[in-house]
Amino acid sequence: MTIRLALVALLCGGVALAQPALKPGRKYTTVERMAEERLAAVHAARLEFAKQRKAQPWVGVYQDVPAVLHIHAEDAPHTLGKRAEVLAAAKKTGIRVVMFSDHGAAPKGETWTGEREGVLFIAGNENGGKHELGYPNPTPGVRFHSHVEGQMDASPEGWDGMEIYNRHADAMDDADLLAMLKEATAAPAKMKAIAALFAKYPDEVFGAGCDYWPEIFTRWDKIQQQRPFTGVAANDAHQNQVFNGFTLDPYPVAFRNTVTHILAREVTAPAVMASLRAGRAYVSHDWLCDPTGFAFIAVNNLGVFAMGDTAPFVGGTRLIARAPIAAQWKIFRNGAVVLEKRDVQLTYDAKETGVYRAEAWLEVDGEMRPWIYSNAIRVRTPDLMSIGLPSQKLDDGIEAVKDIAYTDGPADDAEKHKLEIYRKAGTAKAPVLFFVHGGAWKSGDRKQYPFFGNRFAKAGYVVVTPSYRLSPKHKHPAHIEDVADAFAWTVKNIAAQGGDPSRIFIAGHSAGGHLVALLAANPEHLAKRGLSVANIRGVLALSGVYDLTTIEAGSSSPTFGSDPEVLRGASAAKFVRAGLPPFLVTYCEWDYATLPQQAVAFYDALRATGASAKLVYVPGENHISEMLSIPKPADASAKAILEFMEGLR
Repeated sequence: MTIRLALVALLCGGVALAQPALKPGRKYTTVERMAEERLAAVHAARLEFAKQRKAQPWVGVYQDVPAVLHIHAEDAPHTLGKRAEVLAAAKKTGIRVVMFSDHGAAPKGETWTGEREGVLFIAGNENGGKHELGYPNPTPGVRFHSHVEGQMDASPEGWDGMEIYNRHADAMDDADLLAMLKEATAAPAKMKAIAALFAKYPDEVFGAGCDYWPEIFTRWDKIQQQRPFTGVAANDAHQNQVFNGFTLDPYPVAFRNTVTHILAREVTAPAVMASLRAGRAYVSHDWLCDPTGFAFIAVNNLGVFAMGDTAPFVGGTRLIARAPIAAQWKIFRNGAVVLEKRDVQLTYDAKETGVYRAEAWLEVDGEMRPWIYSNAIRVRTPDLMSIGLPSQKLDDGIEAVKDIAYTDGPADDAEKHKLEIYRKAGTAKAPVLFFVHGGAWKSGDRKQYPFFGNRFAKAGYVVVTPSYRLSPKHKHPAHIEDVADAFAWTVKNIAAQGGDPSRIFIAGHSAGGHLVALLAANPEHLAKRGLSVANIRGVLALSGVYDLTTIEAGSSSPTFGSDPEVLRGASAAKFVRAGLPPFLVTYCEWDYATLPQQAVAFYDALRATGASAKLVYVPGENHISEMLSIPKPADASAKAILEFMEGLR
């Protein structure tokens, strides 16, 4: 039932609608909010938010895709012919996905699914309280419980999630607004005054009825403790609230009011549906302030986990919420508030497992108004078998040559100036894989990687794994100097170890990815040793760091310091040029913060020079498991590494 139908019921049925108690955060009724001084104050607050807003870099592997759900067009006389208006409104407001929920099928011959002028349309229908998206096939659909406020006891079975906000519910709950509209319908001068206010403050008038429904969130939290259950917003936009020629709900205003931001790898129906089903989304009242840059993540030593993910509960697991302006935050665990604080960003150290979500509220004209609702991150005790170390036993026929010194130096550095070699017995003139370990430049050692050497020795490579000096004792450039020395030793001596010096690939993970990329890109390190990029067949940089100049001004790295020239000299991205060897650049689904962005930016820079480069995204792995999974027969990283090298052998 729309506002207009409710008004008709009020006029014809003589039903008296009692004004409900004010919802949380409210100081004024909706009619009181409609006073011009209130609207002007809200408008001023919005302008101030926009002025304060600070762009935030996106975290993770997904892009923020603004979407509107539960949109009606072509399903009734009052919406016929409005598809073009929906498209125009989406383009005007920056909406990239429109999901329809028409009361029945679209007109014959209309598929309602597909990209139109940069906006993805997805068909759906509203059927018996179920909001079905992605029908007809071939796109697998998702089902959301719609109009929850009227069906609080309905079973969640058969649904993938629910509407945690529905504009229609607020409209139906506003008895004072309905009464005012009833009076204005019979008094053209009053309706004209409302229309004038709307023309001056369209978003403020439309947003005057926005509320927070605690009972809906209580239901959602309860279900989420049993299973994943995605929360979305319903715009329920018809563009049919017309009073004496005045339209109260034009599509652009309705679209700006509430947005479901979907975190998706790409803007396609399958990717969008997969993210919605997984809970990779958040709901925002965008009309208050652009939320782009909002993040709610779990961070630990394994990686970064987004909304919709299950984060393993390991030491140091933190929940981080961040927005582009300061907000009043609430962090919930299993439906109970565990932290409340006003800030741009806050961190909560998870003390136990549970289902965590975040809300952000803004103070507007003396009221607290809800702004952002995150979906949940589930923090669970991990299956230890799934993150255990791989076997370090070498297969039959694989041999290791250990503790070879590759350079001279002080006696207390001698252990870090050694390397190990893995190969098939009797190997001769085989391609070489020179691998540099990670560990944030402060930990790790060659002795941890027999599993890596075994995996690629079996594939016919001679694998070289050097150690190098570590921080904090040793600062840059000690690490890259050692790696360059180990590489020079390999070029000179690998033939005697069964390798082909004309076919050496250099690879590294994490800090090692940084070091091999820097070795290839910054010419000084090879030149000092009488070498050049001609000695490198290809570079495999796995979840590395390529631009250290992005370190925040005023901060200092324990390895690289804060001198801008030092940071530039340590950044492979600053030396990208034509003539570099081919690069394989990878990152994984739950990588460390900023590493996906570093990988994409570095790959783009390589391609811009015409260099040969391949970018690979590894799903289902975190920063640590990305390496630990290498020995698995179907491992995506190992497959990408072998395919890259085989293509260049």
